[in-house]
Amino acid sequence: MRVVREGTPDGTAGRQTSGIDVFDFGRPTTLAREHSRVLELAMETFARQWGTHLTARVRVKSRIVSGQVLMQTYDEYSAALPSTTAMVLCALEGNTSQAVIQFPTAAGLGLVVHMLGGNGSQPLPNRKFTQIEQSLVLHLMDDALENLRYSLDSLLTVPIKIAGIQYNSQFAQAAAPSDLMIVSFFTITVGGVSAPATVAIPAEILLPHLGAANPLDTAVHCRERILAQLVHIPVDVSLQLTPTTIRPGAILNLAVGDVLPLPHPKDRPVDLAVDGQPLAAAALGSKGSRLAGIIVTTEENPR
Repeated sequence: MRVVREGTPDGTAGRQTSGIDVFDFGRPTTLAREHSRVLELAMETFARQWGTHLTARVRVKSRIVSGQVLMQTYDEYSAALPSTTAMVLCALEGNTSQAVIQFPTAAGLGLVVHMLGGNGSQPLPNRKFTQIEQSLVLHLMDDALENLRYSLDSLLTVPIKIAGIQYNSQFAQAAAPSDLMIVSFFTITVGGVSAPATVAIPAEILLPHLGAANPLDTAVHCRERILAQLVHIPVDVSLQLTPTTIRPGAILNLAVGDVLPLPHPKDRPVDLAVDGQPLAAAALGSKGSRLAGIIVTTEENPR
């Protein structure tokens, strides 16, 4: 909650009002740890596959490194991109939102230069692709989509295909501003030149399948799972004599050699207790060179 001070028409300070930011718990804006890990592994596989195929296509050693995986609204994602950039829009069957493969236009021109036999030593401008350049870049993006389908496997169940390319991040309406996107960051290195890239996929496409990737037991199995864990947890067990009550003065005056009489009969078993709760009775015995307790009776725990 944030506090906003409203001003009066004459410019003086007015009363304070509370502005409330609405949070939809049904649409969290962060990924669960286990879901994030699954997506990171998938994107690492995608980066390796894409880098291998890119090397074969441009005939120059290429390497793609996967970075962070986040969940953002489309508005947050597009606002963080450069105003001029290459955004390959990918249509998802049955969905109005589109996936995006984004990279600098200069990096795309560098790929074209290497495909045509150049060495990429000259600086390249940030501009739109010509028809020939766009055709070559989209051909490379077809390979990238194949690698993406393979890497996401059961997480991406709908057909995906290239729908076009945009060069202005503010005008490319791949999704509604409030739609959640799974955004993955990459670093593409071709011929020693590195450039950042991103892949954004509508969260509604991937999130429903992440539960299947990390299955959780239903509430029916909770009791059995808890009991299965509890039986392996170590606990402190003690053998206790019947306690006695003495005055504080006797404690303060204790000296070496003093004897404290205990009301515990010699022929009575001692209590076996867990966390101070008696659970059984035991007779004193031995096991090898160690003192031991032999269970003679057990008590039903009412808790």
